[in-house]
Amino acid sequence: FRFPATCPECGSDAVREEGDAVRRCTGGLICPAQAVEKLKHFVSRAAFDIEGLGAKQVEQFYRDGWIAEPADIFTLKERYGPGSLTQLKNREGWGDKSASNLFDAIDEKRRIPLNRVIFALGIRHVGEAAAGLIAQTYGTWAAFDAAMSEIRVGEGPAWDELMSVDGVGAVMATSLVTTLQQEAERASIERLVAELQIAEVTRPETDGSPVAGKTVVFTGTLEKMTRAEAKARAEALGAKVSGSVSAKTDLVVAGPGAGSKAKKAAELGVETLDEDAWLALIGAE
Repeated sequence: FRFPATCPECGSDAVREEGDAVRRCTGGLICPAQAVEKLKHFVSRAAFDIEGLGAKQVEQFYRDGWIAEPADIFTLKERYGPGSLTQLKNREGWGDKSASNLFDAIDEKRRIPLNRVIFALGIRHVGEAAAGLIAQTYGTWAAFDAAMSEIRVGEGPAWDELMSVDGVGAVMATSLVTTLQQEAERASIERLVAELQIAEVTRPETDGSPVAGKTVVFTGTLEKMTRAEAKARAEALGAKVSGSVSAKTDLVVAGPGAGSKAKKAAELGVETLDEDAWLALIGAE
């Protein structure tokens, strides 16, 4: 059997990565076969997190021809003019308030940090943590975009800079560069970026931080802050926040209801703190 070199749906390169048994389309957001799932990822909590626009709404809008790519979300009002609100509120499950709230929520997310944009693109192997580290390395969308255009896989200083990012290996770097250098993918992203104000991301000041460079896992219920707030604070202090406990974990913060993660930490001899001790450690009492 001869695997196709291009995607039969969109014509983008179909590549087989080392260790994979299949070829995958690199078309990303512009491939019809992937479009809905990519859009769902785009509006997910760690990405753009647009209030009122979840998986169900994405499917409805895509099916009805309202959105085909992320940029379409931000041009809904422009494309449908003054009648956009009327058209939406007359659809099943929508009313005056929910329709108006959705357009307001979309406008609120026009300004967004670089790390969320990178993650929202849904590039294979590029998770939330990696997107954050890549964003810290390049700082601005202009710098990131220029670097991704310049890089040649496996060679040159631009490739070396990308590979120097903590947690970025050859597989992730190749996926990132290959996807962003697809002509149709780039055109789709440029249409999106034209609708946004992408905020710069800077490296956190970690001098004197007691958790800089440490891998931290939060488990159980946190009572004095949300999980998202705890994660953001830890990362701002230079810590890496992981979702699982391993031999590489330095610290586990366990609240009420901590289960298997706390147990595994005990088995591995990983230091475990309660929430108050964690706050005392980072000087946030």
